[in-house]
Amino acid sequence: MNNYELMVIFTPVLSDEDFKAEQKKYAAIVKDNGGSVVAENAWGLKSLAYPIQKKTTGLYWVLEYTAQSDFNEKLKIQLLRDESVLRHLCTKLDKYAVEYNAKKRSGVKTGTEKAVEA
Repeated sequence: MNNYELMVIFTPVLSDEDFKAEQKKYAAIVKDNGGSVVAENAWGLKSLAYPIQKKTTGLYWVLEYTAQSDFNEKLKIQLLRDESVLRHLCTKLDKYAVEYNAKKRSGVKTGTEKAVEA
């Protein structure tokens, strides 16, 4: 099993319920194919760096999961077929990235936080 991180940008016209349904759908796809969801993080509505399909904002969602390496091709096909997905990026995480993400989720200082001046 390998560790992966998937970032998906959904179209901003989705309602809150539709956005949550899409998240559940892709988490279920991972689980149904023998993987496991490590963490989910819905960032919400953010501005895009450049317009995609004439849209300047998108609903961001990050999923960290473990799965077999051949599963990513199946996931990619599902993401490309879905009209509500503007963009997606799947990244394989090395042991340092997995450790960093675990620290960040637990609230432990990672050393990358910005210093706040008083």
